[in-house]
Parts: sequence; C-alpha cells; structure tokens
Amino acid sequence: MTVTMRETTETSVRVELRPGSGAGTIETGVPFLDHMLTAFARYSGLDLDVSARGDLRHHLIEDVALTLGRAFKDSVPAGAARYGSRTVPMDDALVQATVDIGGRPYYQGPLPNKLYDHWMRSFSDEARATIHIVVLRGTDKHHIIEAAFKALGFALRDALVDTGATMSTKGRVSVRVE
Repeated sequence: MTVTMRETTETSVRVELRPGSGAGTIETGVPFLDHMLTAFARYSGLDLDVSARGDLRHHLIEDVALTLGRAFKDSVPAGAARYGSRTVPMDDALVQATVDIGGRPYYQGPLPNKLYDHWMRSFSDEARATIHIVVLRGTDKHHIIEAAFKALGFALRDALVDTGATMSTKGRVSVRVE
C-alpha cells in the first residue's frame, strides 16, 4: 500500500493506492473527475482512495494527477512487465492507450479537453511513465475522455504484471544522488 499526500496553499490531496480489485472511495468535489478516477481504479485493478479539496478546478485536477502519479510510481514492482496497450470502445468513441512504466516520462495526446489532457501529462510526469493516448474515433467529449481513462487503466494493469524479470536490455538501472 502506498499513501501519498500533497499539500499546497491551493490544494490538499491524499491518495492511497494498493493492488486489489479496483475498488475505492473517490472524493474530490469534482463529479466528473471522481467518475474518471473510479473508472481508472476499476480498469487498472488498483484499489484507490482519494480525498482532495482545492481552490480552483484546474489546481485540483492537476494536483490529484501529480499525487496519483507519484503513488503509482512508488508502487511499480521491480519485475513489472513494463509495457501495456489497450483500445476501448465507448459508444461513438474509440481510444487507445499505450504505456511504458519503465521510468521515462512522456505524454502524447491530445484529449479534447485541456484539463483532462493536462491530467494525463501531469500523471505521466510523476508516474515517470510514457503514455500515448490516440483518439481513433469519436465526437462526444465525455465518451472520449472516459474511454481514455479506461484504456489507460487496462494498459497499466498489463504493464504492472510482475514477471519477476527486469524488462530492459540495459538490465537493472540504478541511479544514486549524493
């Protein structure tokens, strides 16, 4: 289990993340964000408890992404499969998410909403994950964003499988700061 907290003058965020069945309690005060995080938890198979409050929607959404990203990074097993890719249809929307959780942050979208596109970038940065979201079809922004969160969850579920091996031609990477 990983508990990560972020406190600023603008927001207060607490994230508890653990392997599980995709259950949890999400309370951010932003109903659509709560809905997306619930989908993320369910499809990733990670139990997720999030409590957050903030001054502006932008600050809250960004800081939840940063805090969840950090919690995710700290929970990746050493022998993770590392890569995952899933495509999710949702009515008119068809969205693919492809990830590499090997420690190199990069995000490529976009999503049709700047706040949730920024959520993906912020999550990617703190999770130290490469995330590509490709919107293949769709016009309903809600469906596109929800399909993206579901596809991301599924892709991360695949990437988190503990293979017991180091999935890199470089072997185990060690970084030390003195």
